[in-house]
Amino acid sequence: MPYLNDYFESLMARFPRQPEDRVQWAYAAKDNSELAQRYDRWAGEYDSDLLDHFDWSGPQAATALFLKHVLAVSKVLDAGAGTGLVGERLAARGYKDVHAIDLSRGMLAVARKKGVYKELRRMTLGEPLAFPDGAFDAVISAGVFTTGHAPPHAFDELVRITRAGGMLVFTLREDVYDQGFQDTFERLTTDGRWRLVERSDPYRPLPKGEPDVVHRVWAYRAILPRHA
Repeated sequence: MPYLNDYFESLMARFPRQPEDRVQWAYAAKDNSELAQRYDRWAGEYDSDLLDHFDWSGPQAATALFLKHVLAVSKVLDAGAGTGLVGERLAARGYKDVHAIDLSRGMLAVARKKGVYKELRRMTLGEPLAFPDGAFDAVISAGVFTTGHAPPHAFDELVRITRAGGMLVFTLREDVYDQGFQDTFERLTTDGRWRLVERSDPYRPLPKGEPDVVHRVWAYRAILPRHA
């Protein structure tokens, strides 16, 4: 199919040659469709780029706090799982019922090869998630709530699919907190949907490539919805 060849050639031409430029390239996606396309292209190099060129520590920070609050027997959703870096860490600590969602088929294909997820499905944070209410004991997410990625209102669905008493643990880039995330967190708290359990100190998750970027890890406990 010539049009597919043209599409992939165009995507290849736009792919940054230097690993150091690829994070900003992802940040700059205009919409979810373009973001998925960019991660599809980046999937094969993603792990080596992030770990070798950026010293990416988001998965370590998220799982360290997660382990404090969530038992290994829990049913867990890795929201925005990417290539499975969080899943690998959870598997190493005995978590066997871990499910993954991501908007990029290419990233999920890499994650599937690692054999650390019970199920992998393509879904986009910020859109309705095809899970019933209270489907998971816990949700974890690393590196997803950042510039040009999952929106604040994604938490409405993540809270919905977490059982009452379950945990949501995620990283959040500090300089996007006032871009709708603070309002969303306060609304969900006021509405009795969750309560804050723990928030980490600020840390720098990309010390090599983007040393000025600061994240925190947040841990919330879901509360029984008022209509229940």
